Amino acid sequence: MRMNKISVAVTAAAVAGVLAGAYLLGAWQAKRAAPVAMPQGHPAVASGRGASEDDYRAGKAKLDPARAFTHFRVGEKNVKSIYAEGKVVWVGTSGGVIRYDWGSDDYQLYDAKNGLLSNGIFYVGRLQGKMAIGTYGGGLALLDEKTQTFETYNVPEGLGDAFVYDVLAAKNGDVWIATWSGANRIRGGNLKDRSKWDLYTVENTKHGLPNDWVYGLAEGKNGDIWMATEGGLALWRGGKWTNWNHARGLGADYDIVKKDIAFDNDPSKQSLHHAQQKKEMGLQDVNVAYNPNYIIAMKVDADGVVWAGTWGGGLARYDGKAWKNYTVADGLPGNHVFMLHIDPKGRLWVGTNNGLALMQGGKFIVKNQADGLFAKNVFSMATGADGSQWIGSYGGVAHIRSGLVN
Repeated sequence: MRMNKISVAVTAAAVAGVLAGAYLLGAWQAKRAAPVAMPQGHPAVASGRGASEDDYRAGKAKLDPARAFTHFRVGEKNVKSIYAEGKVVWVGTSGGVIRYDWGSDDYQLYDAKNGLLSNGIFYVGRLQGKMAIGTYGGGLALLDEKTQTFETYNVPEGLGDAFVYDVLAAKNGDVWIATWSGANRIRGGNLKDRSKWDLYTVENTKHGLPNDWVYGLAEGKNGDIWMATEGGLALWRGGKWTNWNHARGLGADYDIVKKDIAFDNDPSKQSLHHAQQKKEMGLQDVNVAYNPNYIIAMKVDADGVVWAGTWGGGLARYDGKAWKNYTVADGLPGNHVFMLHIDPKGRLWVGTNNGLALMQGGKFIVKNQADGLFAKNVFSMATGADGSQWIGSYGGVAHIRSGLVN
């Protein structure tokens, strides 16, 4: 099964690579980024010597604050997660985590050379006063910024899997962790007490959790915990489970989206798991990247409405009673929804394979590279304390100072 997971991840990376933009602007570089374009004033430039790998682990970005937007290159890597707090932004890539202080212009790279067990990053966010980093095969790492040391939680500590996709601190104190082998709940958030760790899987929930590959977590009203999985949407409410899949309304039908499917790369060709899934859905004859059960991104808004981004089936909305699906036909720029972000104003942003969209009044305002995006694929987003936007794609991050839509 692990080989199937790795095959699918490699396939996804290859798809993203095909979609990468050709920008060559750069302010900082992650480890082994190529080709190397050193920022002006970098010590390697000043000394006249060649740049080494360590030249790009820390330093100053040397940016022009007068520019409306800046592109930060990270080489041939995905930017899967961005977390902004104050004047610091944390950028999770497939080559480590970059901490960038845009107040002082300082940046620092964290990867396997200084404490992480894996360079592939799915998640960055704050947990119990530390920076939580969900990795690709290296478990969950908590960075103490004062001591510059990591605590690592992995399978021996109770983690369902070494692949960590999301982390949620619930209002009641519980901590939830999304993995590729189920969802962990740590009762009371006591990470160091093994007896407080629970793991929910398809088997022990009797299919209440529809799929063990859990990609997203969100807390709704009254302590509801929502989970995005590769087999649909799950709700954990006071220990009871409910779930929804395409048969119950999640994602647009294939006939609606087939002319707009962007990728020929079909995960079922790389994984027995995906092949079985498509067979169960009656989609074994569909040879493109379409699986409306596969929720890649999820958010719950202030009204308790659940938003789910699907693999080829567009954007799905569930208000607790009924589903509504939005596709390219409704103005969405792409039907592969990689990212959802709710900004401080409560607005929903949708990152797709073909641009970024703001949902407003039931319609979409679409933004693309001409508006400052690094590339047309959008995998992550954060809004800074100053209202500026940080948008991650394959190969880099766009920092848009004035905001795409005010």
